[in-house]
Amino acid sequence: MDLGAGRRGVDMGPSAMRVAGLNEKIASLGYEVEDLGNIVVDQPENSPMGPENARYIGQIAHTCQRLAHMVEQAADGGRVPLVLGGDHSVAMGTAGGMAAHFRKRGEKIGLIWIDAHADMNTPESSPSGNVHGMPLAAIVGLGARELTHLLGFSPMVEPANVAIVGLRSVDEIERQNVRGAGVHAFTMRDIDERGLRSVMQEAIDLATRSTAGFHLSFDMDAVDPQEAPGVGTPVRGGITYREAHLAMETICDCGQMWSMEVVEVNPVIDEVNRTALLAVELIMSAMGKRIL
Repeated sequence: MDLGAGRRGVDMGPSAMRVAGLNEKIASLGYEVEDLGNIVVDQPENSPMGPENARYIGQIAHTCQRLAHMVEQAADGGRVPLVLGGDHSVAMGTAGGMAAHFRKRGEKIGLIWIDAHADMNTPESSPSGNVHGMPLAAIVGLGARELTHLLGFSPMVEPANVAIVGLRSVDEIERQNVRGAGVHAFTMRDIDERGLRSVMQEAIDLATRSTAGFHLSFDMDAVDPQEAPGVGTPVRGGITYREAHLAMETICDCGQMWSMEVVEVNPVIDEVNRTALLAVELIMSAMGKRIL
């Protein structure tokens, strides 16, 4: 899906990750892999754009509902959902499905959001009207009801159990949403001053406080564009190659990640599939691959 993005191309991200050998490499770690294929998504060429401040919101909500039901069903069956994006608006479907799964058990899910952007705009605050800048707001209950109540309840995740890591690009009005919602944001300055290990440990602590575990949402633009050039919205000054792997290894070590998504891989502006290859490497680290 690239309906939520301002630049075309991230709809090809899942294919690029498959071409990079994702399924085979996960299987090499000892997992049983079932690839459910791509979810059918309306194309912008033959879809009404809808409101200027939330383009394609109806189509995005419909797709995320379908994704949420597939994720919930997979989790109900004891599997670990791995969602490939696509623009970051797919996170509403993944988080919603996992929240619904744990809700049936009387439990909550936390969320670690690794991203250069907060994605906490609402239709009222968004300068672009691109919905991929709104999913985290919707997940914690802010914004348009079509997005906040995808599965009939809100919030999908309590703001106190949300940690944003790698933040370095926030819109002016969006900044108020981040500060006021109660989520915990770790900027690149925090990583520079404290080191990624310390930041990740606190993020895990926050996401697992009074929860059953957490969902990991990884936007490839969190990584510096020198290492990940093919992303939807690149921003200079991101986490390094080794920091990205350390984040994934730390998450794997804690043993409390129940689902994961990797989004915003854009092969159209990538260099010989470098970004998709890195995405696969990071997934492998999150799933247990080690140097020794």
